[in-house]
Order: sequence, then structure tokens, then C-alpha cells
Amino acid sequence: MNNEILIEIKNILEKQNLVIKDILNFEEALSYLKVSKSFLYKMTSKGEITYYKPNGKLIYFKRTDLDDWMLRNEVSGTNELEDEVDNFLKRGNHG
Repeated sequence: MNNEILIEIKNILEKQNLVIKDILNFEEALSYLKVSKSFLYKMTSKGEITYYKPNGKLIYFKRTDLDDWMLRNEVSGTNELEDEVDNFLKRGNHG
């Protein structure tokens, strides 16, 4: 096997590992979220994302907390918005 294939296999295994782990360290969280270090530090310092510091130094995250954070601020698709407007008009809550 050539090095490119081995590197690709390694990358696939690392991605799978992130999905099955419950607790991620800072570097793993960066890879999981696909964000920069400065962005993640900013989110933790503002308290906008839940994190844990068991020894007062290293930062850890629950993968489920990261999932919850990513799913905030849902943006509805066109069909969902049309359904909401239709329901609103059917209820007679207009003008």
C-alpha cells in the first residue's frame, strides 16, 4: 500500500472515532466541529458552548453538547416556511 492510502485510512478511522466517543478533548472537538482554535476558545470564554475542566487546565466536551450547539438557530427550509404561513392564515391570526 502506498502512503496516500494509509493516510486516508488513518483519517477515516479518526473520523469514526470522533463519532463514537462520548467525551472529546479540545483538539478532537476542533476536528469534530471543523472550526478554528480561536473560534472554539471564544465560544468557551463567552460561555456559549458547554465544556468541562476536570483538572482546571485541559478542556473537554461532551459530544452530545457539541451536537446540541451545532443544531441551535435552526433555519427553516422553504417548504416549512410555506406550511407555517398556511397554518397561520388558516387559524385566522392575520390582520
